Amino acid sequence: MAVRAVRGAVQLERDEAEHMDAQVGALLTAILERNGLTADDLISIWFTATPDLHSDFPAAAARKLGIVDVPLICAQELDIQGAMPRVVRVLAHIETDRARNEIGHVYLGAAAALRKDIAQ
Repeated sequence: MAVRAVRGAVQLERDEAEHMDAQVGALLTAILERNGLTADDLISIWFTATPDLHSDFPAAAARKLGIVDVPLICAQELDIQGAMPRVVRVLAHIETDRARNEIGHVYLGAAAALRKDIAQ
């Protein structure tokens, strides 16, 4: 079993806690489903949010999904002029038998523009 990393991102329509929960929850669910993972396969998850998001911690959405015994951390993205606003990014470390090139990274909605090279 190898340790791999999965990336993902989602752009929020508005800075509201319930909306963040729903969108980050959808992102995490898609990451797990696309890669055939369960919460037991997760090692840790890093969340970053752009500086314009203040309503909640993205990690709170993971806890609400039942991801309760996995180390989670939130950080703020760099405040780069012209960067896409209201974006939550995820870097999940996982255990999997998949090869690195078989990992499915997930960029939902408008966030697909962030990584056109790997977005579905």
